[in-house]
Amino acid sequence: MSNLKLGVEVISARLGEGANSFVELRFDDQKVKTSTKLEDSCPVWNEKFFFNISNTEDLSNLVLEAYVYNKTSNITKSCLGKIRILGTAFVPYSEASGSHYPLEKEKWSLFSFASTNRGEIALKVFITDNPSLKIPILNPKNKVTSNTRHRFHNIPAADKTEPNLQRTQQPSQPQTPFPQPPQPQTLFPQPHTPSPQQPPVIETAPFQPVSYGSPVLGGGLRARTTTGHDLVEPMEFLFVKIVKARNLPTMDPTGSLDPYVEVKLGNFTATTKHFEKNKNPVWNEVFAFTKSDQQANFLDVIIMDKDVIKDDFVGSIRFDLNEIPTRVATDSSLAPEWYIVNHERGGDIMLSVWFGTQADEAFSDATFSNALNALNKSSVRSKVYHSPRLWYLSVNVIEAQDLVIVTDRARFPNPYVKIKLGNQMVRTKPSPSLNPKWNEEFTFVAAEPFEELEISIKDREETLGTAKIPFDEIERRVDDNRTVPNRWFSLALEGQRRVRFATTRILLNVCLEGGYHVLDESTYNSSDFRPSMKELWNRHEPSVGVLELGILGAEGLSLSQDGKKYTVDAYCVAKYGTKWARTRTVMNCISPRFNEQYTWEVYEPATVITIGVFDNNGTNGGNNKDGKIGKVRVRISTLESGRLYTHSYPLLVLGPSGVKNMGELHLAIRFTCTSMFQMLLHYWKPLLPKMHYIRPLKVVQQEILRQHAVNLVAARLSRTEPPLRKEVIEYITDSNSHFWSTRKSRANLYRLRSVFSGLLGTGEWFQDICIWKKPVASIAVHVVYLAFVCLPEMILPVISLWLFMLGVWNYRLRPRQPQHMDTSLSFADNIHPEELNEEFDTFPLSSQDPGVVKIRYERLRSIAGRAQTLVGDIAGQGERVQALLSWRDPRATSLFMVICLVSSVVLFVVPFKVFVLLGGLYIMRHPRFRRKTPPGLVNFFRRLPAKTDCML
Repeated sequence: MSNLKLGVEVISARLGEGANSFVELRFDDQKVKTSTKLEDSCPVWNEKFFFNISNTEDLSNLVLEAYVYNKTSNITKSCLGKIRILGTAFVPYSEASGSHYPLEKEKWSLFSFASTNRGEIALKVFITDNPSLKIPILNPKNKVTSNTRHRFHNIPAADKTEPNLQRTQQPSQPQTPFPQPPQPQTLFPQPHTPSPQQPPVIETAPFQPVSYGSPVLGGGLRARTTTGHDLVEPMEFLFVKIVKARNLPTMDPTGSLDPYVEVKLGNFTATTKHFEKNKNPVWNEVFAFTKSDQQANFLDVIIMDKDVIKDDFVGSIRFDLNEIPTRVATDSSLAPEWYIVNHERGGDIMLSVWFGTQADEAFSDATFSNALNALNKSSVRSKVYHSPRLWYLSVNVIEAQDLVIVTDRARFPNPYVKIKLGNQMVRTKPSPSLNPKWNEEFTFVAAEPFEELEISIKDREETLGTAKIPFDEIERRVDDNRTVPNRWFSLALEGQRRVRFATTRILLNVCLEGGYHVLDESTYNSSDFRPSMKELWNRHEPSVGVLELGILGAEGLSLSQDGKKYTVDAYCVAKYGTKWARTRTVMNCISPRFNEQYTWEVYEPATVITIGVFDNNGTNGGNNKDGKIGKVRVRISTLESGRLYTHSYPLLVLGPSGVKNMGELHLAIRFTCTSMFQMLLHYWKPLLPKMHYIRPLKVVQQEILRQHAVNLVAARLSRTEPPLRKEVIEYITDSNSHFWSTRKSRANLYRLRSVFSGLLGTGEWFQDICIWKKPVASIAVHVVYLAFVCLPEMILPVISLWLFMLGVWNYRLRPRQPQHMDTSLSFADNIHPEELNEEFDTFPLSSQDPGVVKIRYERLRSIAGRAQTLVGDIAGQGERVQALLSWRDPRATSLFMVICLVSSVVLFVVPFKVFVLLGGLYIMRHPRFRRKTPPGLVNFFRRLPAKTDCML
């Protein structure tokens, strides 16, 4: 038998009403009981128990069960609730802490309907190998087997929220594998407040993701369930799929039938749409009832005939919930079955009923029990969207020939060219000539499938000719080596009242730039850098990893700011690359539980995933904009491979009244690297495609094109069902950020001061050396100085070795979870109201001439904005230098440490004069030996993370 023991500390409980309560623990054929607390609604036990673990290899398949009973008499008891903790959630004592678990009622128990208060229990579960622990005498019994249909079990949940979100403070213990537990503590009598300590991180082996699936018992054999939702807690749903009906009997004397279906489960009634005069309707609708809404033992499917006065009953089918099968997510979907509607008059209906989880394929198309009253039911469903592929369209207007004009016109023409692509429209400068020349180049954003490009020549408001160019005739360019020839296009003169003497032509140079990446986000916060042309993707390496995101839930969401709603209909949107993931809408809940998981392929480590939380205002069919609750950004390069991060992120929003905490978002994130060599190789490659460096776009042009790209993506995704609204896309891509503010300037200034604080500290330290404040240190510095003067070739090797040792020392201070917005760093926690008014005031009011005030104010904003951007860029570069040894990007720090270690050896072997000679010759090398793309060291430095992620 193994020396490992499972320790369980029963701390306290909150039951809502007084009871003679005790706790019974069951684990691996062992059972123990606590003492009984009489007439106490918040009993405190502080009792410890230890269980033997018979097979440590099968620990992940074992389940710890805790039942809370009310002792009604000496021989009778009633179950108040239970919890089940899977073996994958067991951690050593150094990582364990007291956690709150919501009690789950016994399924189909009479007591589950008697009270709506589920209660909580506080436990501390850990593993230890201390041989001095004495195992108490246990009550032997047969192994507990459950007759429930559950394929999944609960995993630890902290503060009544989501799994593995440990929010209580971790005790400071020696770093031993399994230390002896200290004296227990009481959790419930004291008010619970979030701890400022970092949350625990679950270590997992690479390429072996942690699975929260419970064992499936069947045929006496234990098998392992594998689902694609191992980061989130499985949630049970009762799915009812109404497919179609045939040969339904008529109930009206007229012989017509307007059928619809009602699905009743307790107090919940779901209704399909009705068909006019149709005996063979096809619905294809799915309804899902959560476990808390399953408040009856029977499910009724009723077919009704819609009538003006009173609907007629056609037939019904009743299902016993105990007989409904459970579908495992790895199996195929359950085949629908024909059921007889009315045994006397006939008629059949095809439907299927089963128990499943959010891993079920029907989950995204289902109408949930909490959204049955929503008028627009499609707006509450979870969906995955894909952005259209974007291209840059370059149009160079050169000249035109043979313009057709009216002969009796006294004024000489002054034509210009108008170019239109969708909602994008530009015009050239006028050129007073019958054969005008412009030589102006414009860039547009185009999306597949393409729209026609419309070119027209106008003289004031009169159109002199129009040409529509299909995109099939436009050439595509990958790099700058290929020259696209100029082409003449004939202009049509339809609808013009004039004599046509010649054919008007225009000379254009039109091409689709496939070598660029069309940015719809800022470069620093972008989630994709691949070029537009897919043929270039094959030249690059495959994906470097897989990103898995589990959106667990939210807590304490603030109400809508419009003053018309009293609850929150919350949903989340996650964006990475071209894939947008939208969760279902949990209606009328300020602490929703989503437990939905999504996966992305990662092609570039220096990318960011953005998750936003919104309040759905379109459930009743209105056109009100969805409320913005908050968002979270996580940089992929800051995630260690194979590690599961579970953390609660605050949703901070800066408004005219100041910073407001809109709630907390619970996420589970895991990045699995598939090729570490390719991952490290990306640090030396240019961040953007080659065309961005050969023919760079201007900064102002990039911002204009980015706004066009956001509008184009929003227009395309608004055509989906349910639509992804424009305000959601703009908030995720941060396209409406404020340009200038005193707060941002001051925050960037202090960022810059923090970066150079090390140099200031070095100056103060050297001054202390000079004044012999610390004699021992001064003597040591003099000795080192004399050694460097005598042996100058040791300077660079010692500096490289010192940087390597400094990185090793800072390893213990590395971040344990992705960083989030910091109100102190952003200077948003103590900002003056006048500064907020200035930041959110676009057109300031004044008693002076509004035109003068506007000109002066806009000029000041432009100058200050440039200075702010410059200070922020300098601060960002300094923060990247700090990131070399701060382990924010663990792979980059590891590479830098290896470089320092190797360079210390090389610099020791190579003479200093040779190194200086080669370095100078390399810096002064001929331009023929230079590349247009940045060198590897520059690319490596640009990929390092800065603290811009923490800025509001």
